[in-house]
Amino acid sequence: MPQPDDPAGVVSFAEARSIVSAHAAQAHPSRPAEAVPLLSSLGRVLASPILADRNQPPFDRSTRDGFAARASDWQGGAWLRIAGAVRAGQSADDLALQPGEAIEIMTGAPVPTGADCIAMVEHVEVAAGRARMAGRALRPGDNIVPEASEAGKGDLLLPAGTVLGAAEIAAAAACGYARVNVFPRPQVAILATGDELVEVADAPLRHQIRNSNSYAMAAQVMADGGDPRRLPIVSDDLDALLDAIQSSRGQGSDRGSGEGCDLLLLSGGVSMGKYDLVEEALSSLGAEFFFTGVRIQPGKPVVFGRLPAADGRPAQYFFGLPGNPISTQLTFTLFARTLLRALCGATDLSTPFLQATLAAPAQAKSGLTRFLPASLMHPPAQRKHEPAAPLVSPVAWQGSGDQAAQARANCYLVVPADAPDLVAGSTVTVLLR
Repeated sequence: MPQPDDPAGVVSFAEARSIVSAHAAQAHPSRPAEAVPLLSSLGRVLASPILADRNQPPFDRSTRDGFAARASDWQGGAWLRIAGAVRAGQSADDLALQPGEAIEIMTGAPVPTGADCIAMVEHVEVAAGRARMAGRALRPGDNIVPEASEAGKGDLLLPAGTVLGAAEIAAAAACGYARVNVFPRPQVAILATGDELVEVADAPLRHQIRNSNSYAMAAQVMADGGDPRRLPIVSDDLDALLDAIQSSRGQGSDRGSGEGCDLLLLSGGVSMGKYDLVEEALSSLGAEFFFTGVRIQPGKPVVFGRLPAADGRPAQYFFGLPGNPISTQLTFTLFARTLLRALCGATDLSTPFLQATLAAPAQAKSGLTRFLPASLMHPPAQRKHEPAAPLVSPVAWQGSGDQAAQARANCYLVVPADAPDLVAGSTVTVLLR
């Protein structure tokens, strides 16, 4: 439920997800598709579908090393004359199986005309040019993949909007796609704010910290298909912040790396302190805010909105992410990632939640959906063919600035708002990173 001190614009987790999803549904890549070499497409999003250029498989294919014959001929342990052999990569067009015959065959080889099953080599007795199988029976079709059973010529294998991983690249290669049409990577401006920040290579004073958020956001952007453009650190100064935001749109002073970006990610400066100036700067540039906080922990001050079109530049979405490192990374995963995937052209915009068994208790907090750094494990199965449910345990942490705890975790334990404390052994929701 809303808290008494919540300002206007602060929404529930479910409302925030719905708002972002609605905007993501309308977002699309800002530049035309491009053709790239197949191996250069890893992690990119297909702009044109992949179609089968021929039947898959292009012939009836053996799935075993063994002997091709008629199922009826193997009955009763009858001896069959071995009439030839065929291996993978060899044509079987000149092999026509006659009744009472078997043809030796290798995995992946085309099945000779007249054969309707494959007897596995380990089940067959061979002697004096003959083969038999005793004590077993085969049915027509056993150990054969029929022609076109995987795909027919012209069938859709991968639709536009598919993210290309190893399996997808293999499928495209099998269809002869040496180059594929993909959407360009959206350019994402990354802007870390705060007087306390210094660059990673600098030696910080006792009261300073290194700019780790900029690197974390850039890594997350790259992992989800974007092209990060890290802008220089911005101090807690309104004019400097305005100039930096303008540079992400190719305006303002020349700061080099943010020109014409499709999405702006800011970290820090979104709370209610005297020097939290991000919302003020965005407001002065005419920003439309869709929410200015979400009832989650950590990450409550997260901001989502859009800067208007100006000077020939299109409107630009932005997220103001809280400055504490875990808050920054979590709010990117929960919200910014969805919009980024849409700007990449992806059709799957889902967030990776799953169910697990809680190994240790966790506390709820009134009014806030909690996301606790946690460790997800897959214990060995207790019974054959019955994998054990994954176990999740909260990681000890010192709050949303604890980067060591974040590095030890591999997921977040989700504790619903206004739920009772979670007890060990209960089924819980986990957010993958």
